[in-house]
Amino acid sequence: MLRAYLISFLTLLSSSVFSQDDLMKMLEDETVTLRKKDYTTATFKTTRLINGHSIENVAPGVLDFRISHRFGFLSGGAYELFGLDNATMRMAFDYGLSKRWMIGVGRSTYQKQFDGFTKFKFLRQSNKMPITMSAVGGVMYKSLKFDNPDRVNFLTSKLYYSGQILLGRKFSESFSLQFMPTVIHYNLVEGVNDPNDVFSIGAGSRMKLSKRVSINIEYYYQLPNFKLPGTTNSLSVGFDIETGGHVFQLYVTNSSGMTERSFIAETTGDFFKGDIRFGFTISRVFTIVKPNLNTAGG
Repeated sequence: MLRAYLISFLTLLSSSVFSQDDLMKMLEDETVTLRKKDYTTATFKTTRLINGHSIENVAPGVLDFRISHRFGFLSGGAYELFGLDNATMRMAFDYGLSKRWMIGVGRSTYQKQFDGFTKFKFLRQSNKMPITMSAVGGVMYKSLKFDNPDRVNFLTSKLYYSGQILLGRKFSESFSLQFMPTVIHYNLVEGVNDPNDVFSIGAGSRMKLSKRVSINIEYYYQLPNFKLPGTTNSLSVGFDIETGGHVFQLYVTNSSGMTERSFIAETTGDFFKGDIRFGFTISRVFTIVKPNLNTAGG
């Protein structure tokens, strides 16, 4: 009888010890999980909301080839085939230098503009960081001939600069939101009272409709005392459609141009009066440099 009690006691003791070990291991695993940063991914589908930048970057070593087409105002009616008679195009190449840094160049038929930008991601949303923050700097050059070639003209007069802070958060698998305070600098303006610096605050969102389709909305509000006369605020609505290695975007917008200077500071169409342009963008990515899988991300 004593032997049976002894065996039972040892069995309960060993079971208790093993249970404590299992509990301690579970607590240690939970602590490691909490210490490890769990980064948020796919806040937006591509590096662009519609016209403007999103907080997303091209992956390191990847080249993103983008072609954007934009037609004339739908308010042009049947005579202009509802805008299809007038089209502009931008062709661009964006490249990821690292997980946080990307660059890009483009050329638009609208006002024969060349543009370039660099974007760096300072913060990444994770279980320890509530938002993602990026900074974007851009330069644009309007290569149209001077309006008055007989006077003394400078090439710098056709240079424009932009600076943006992008603040974004993915609230759920279906909804993301972003804010974009922006400044556009003009080296030369037409009127003596026109500001050289245009300030605006942009906002954009993405709502996922299905596994491969999402709807995006983008709006830029220009501060009243820092805007060019006769301009309106840019409003765009679009759909992102993912098909394999392509992302196809359909959208409507009241903006004519596709650079920050053009769509933020120089939009003249009234979206709610029919000054709407239909457009689309095709994006195709190519891996130029294979990523090093042993490199730690951060």
